[in-house]
Parts: sequence; structure tokens; C-alpha cells
Amino acid sequence: MRTLALDIGNTAVKYGCFEHDVLLESASGQTRAQVHAAVARLQPEHLVLASVAEPTAGWAADLRELVPGRVLEFVPATTPLPIENAYATPHTLGADRLAAAVGAAWLLPGRHVVVVDAGTAIKFDLVESGRVFRGGSIAPGLALRFRALHEFTGRLPLLAPLPDPTAAVALTGTDTAGAIRSGVLNGAVAEVAGLLADYSARYPGLAVVLAGGDAPFFRAHLKGPIFVVPELVLLGLHRILAHHVAT
Repeated sequence: MRTLALDIGNTAVKYGCFEHDVLLESASGQTRAQVHAAVARLQPEHLVLASVAEPTAGWAADLRELVPGRVLEFVPATTPLPIENAYATPHTLGADRLAAAVGAAWLLPGRHVVVVDAGTAIKFDLVESGRVFRGGSIAPGLALRFRALHEFTGRLPLLAPLPDPTAAVALTGTDTAGAIRSGVLNGAVAEVAGLLADYSARYPGLAVVLAGGDAPFFRAHLKGPIFVVPELVLLGLHRILAHHVAT
């Protein structure tokens, strides 16, 4: 079975094409025309769409004529899942968070898993015993932290993470740029490491899955066994679609 998963995010549109759970191709920063061309070229049997930004109805209408099988618009509050959703307000839950949880539960069946999705926001999400999504936390991502310091102060410059995500960040900045990078980057690492320590204390044998655009930075600066799955949201969307096709 060939499927295509489409993730419409706050900053980019991504797609992933899967053949029997294997990712064949993925791309980010896509326009509607580029996605349309990819679907025509890849010829998936089924397609799933999710969005944390604009509604999916327009995208689905454009693509439905190219897909012979199921076109699923994923809505966290109402779409049946292969795991239980125990979030108290599912209508407010981002589709990307829930899809990533489904992907992690499929990759590590029966395990307690926490997903750390480091993108526009740094999101933690817990799946208990591979079966129940509990929720987690949302904090500003690295780029948002740099922007906030610049936009909400009078003189601090706008910086970006270092080009090499594996490079060490000095603890003590000896100039303003160094101090900002220390505060944002070392502070974010300490925050994530502290939350992971708390989760691990509560859930023995906890598995950690890291995803998102800033995953390489956190993988380089965090200790302990961590699974890095850059396309976790797309994988989760694919597994949700496969669940619907099978039932």
C-alpha cells in the first residue's frame, strides 16, 4: 500500500510518501502546486492531511481527484486512532502532537514513550505503555526564544543558533551575542534534560523519541539513549491512515 501524508504546519508544509511503512520520499517547504505535482508523480493509493494552521478542506478538495482511495482529513477530536486519546480537551490538541505520539507508539510498542518535538515549539508528549496518549507540555522553540529577546527589548540583536548544531556553547558568554546564545541554547538544553529526568523518574524504562527541525542540536547536547526520528509526525499520520484503511 502506497500512502502520502501531508503535514501543514505553522512555518512549512511537508509531505511524506510511504510504501508498506517505509518512507520513500519526503520534502518540506512545499507550495500547494508542488504538493499537487508530487501526488500526481508518486500516485499514492490513499492520502492523509493534517494541519495546525489553515483548514484542510481546500487541500483535500484539490487532491481528491488524484487519489483513487481514501482521503482522510485528520481531526484530533474526532478521528479514530490506533491508541487511546486521554487528553482532556481534544478539540484544542494540535494534530502534529497526536500524530507524533501515534508514530512513537507504533515504533516502540508496549513502552512508555515521551516524544520531544523540537521545532517552532518544544513539545513534550507522553504515551503510557504504548497505548494511551496523556498529553505533555509546550514551550517556545529555539528560534522563538531568540526572536523574543530581540523583539521585546530595545537593544538586544536577533541571533540564530550556531551553524553547526553539534558545536559546544560556552556556559559564560563573554560578549552580548555569547550571553544570548548561552541563555537560549544552554537554557533550552537544561530545560529539556530536566523534564526528561522527571519523566524518567516517574516512568521506569521510559523511551525518548526526538523529532523536529532542532532535533540534531538536542541530540548532540543531551545524554542518554534517545531515538531520533526526524519524520515522526509524517510516520504517525501514515499509521493513522493505515488504521482507517484496515478497518
